[in-house]
Amino acid sequence: MRRALITALVVTAALLLGAPPAAAHPMPHSVVLLDVHETSVTARLELPSADLDLARGGEPVRTYLAAHIRPLSTDGRAWTVTVGEVAVGSAEQTSTGPYQEITATATLTPPAGGDLRHFTLGYDVIVHRVVTHTVLVSVRRDWAGGRLSSSSTQVGTIQIDNRTMTVPALRVDLGDGSRWSGLLAMVELGAEHILQGADHLLFLLILLLPAPLLAAGGRWSGSGGPRSTVARIARTTLAFTIGHSAALAVSASTHLDLPAWPVESFIAASILVGAAHAVRPIFPGREAAVAAFFGLGHGLAFSFTLAELRLSTGRLALSLFGFNLGIELVQLALVALALPVLVAVARTRFGHRFRLTAAALTGVAAAGWLIARLGRPNPVASVADSVGTHPTVLLTALVGAAAAAVLILTRRSAATRTRHG
Repeated sequence: MRRALITALVVTAALLLGAPPAAAHPMPHSVVLLDVHETSVTARLELPSADLDLARGGEPVRTYLAAHIRPLSTDGRAWTVTVGEVAVGSAEQTSTGPYQEITATATLTPPAGGDLRHFTLGYDVIVHRVVTHTVLVSVRRDWAGGRLSSSSTQVGTIQIDNRTMTVPALRVDLGDGSRWSGLLAMVELGAEHILQGADHLLFLLILLLPAPLLAAGGRWSGSGGPRSTVARIARTTLAFTIGHSAALAVSASTHLDLPAWPVESFIAASILVGAAHAVRPIFPGREAAVAAFFGLGHGLAFSFTLAELRLSTGRLALSLFGFNLGIELVQLALVALALPVLVAVARTRFGHRFRLTAAALTGVAAAGWLIARLGRPNPVASVADSVGTHPTVLLTALVGAAAAAVLILTRRSAATRTRHG
């Protein structure tokens, strides 16, 4: 009996010593995302609902948040804090799993002469009551600092100091900002946007596909000379540029607020029309006019990206120029790669099959996009979207095809000179 009792005590002690403490279960942390504008800073707050309810003790959410966010200028002057609408939703963090989240937006405005790029963020939301809580503070958008990508940059963490049991303020140093940094960031954003927007690239490429061919009897038959092909491609590309640039400038400068789905549906329809034209000429010789018209819809889609940045009038003109420049640089590079491929393929016996296959695949993708953007998700649209998220693969294939096409054209030209020599 004594031996059994001793054994039970030893097993129980081992289980107790080996079991993890109950307090070790990870809790969701808060996130503060800063968007730095020309005269203010917007803070998006993502807060775990359970911890927030515990900390505020029944006080209204907006009142509580305004009292616990206290930014100061470097000279000690207080900023104005205005808390906007509050929303409830679901969220998930890798370490904690799903939970209910409160989101809110606070506008932080410095006093006259205050420095937006260097300030102290006094912030103890939740942390003053839940001592194990952590707040991650990151910069999401900062035009003057050249930060406009989708990924945020962490600037610090806020948590309680266990020695003093106080919550130290976070010193935010965003470095120097300039118009040059903003311009370069917009060029990069425009380039990224066109590369990741498979529908924009696909429309331009499918419209250029029959450029080396001549229309006769309602069909594409025979190929034109290299000079006429280059001219048609140049006109089409320029017209598309003019169309989307005009729509982008008007919609961004007038803050035109349009729902996304009709614009995105219009773009899908434009690709479908381009694919049909590549099979049989619908508007031979008028590709430039069609490109300009459909370019208006693509420009409206581009404007959605600029609208998210909430740019002031002073920065908007420079941003429009930089964003357009990034788009055009990528377009010109792609056209330069596609041109030798189109010319070389049009002169082979496989040219007809290549054109029909490319048009069919593009048409299927466009139809899938159109159906999805009208409210009917489908696997075709999902596959087309997944392909568009890997521009490196597409670019690599295009570069390889362009190199092979240049080699073929060079050899044919040399062979022609030899025969005539």
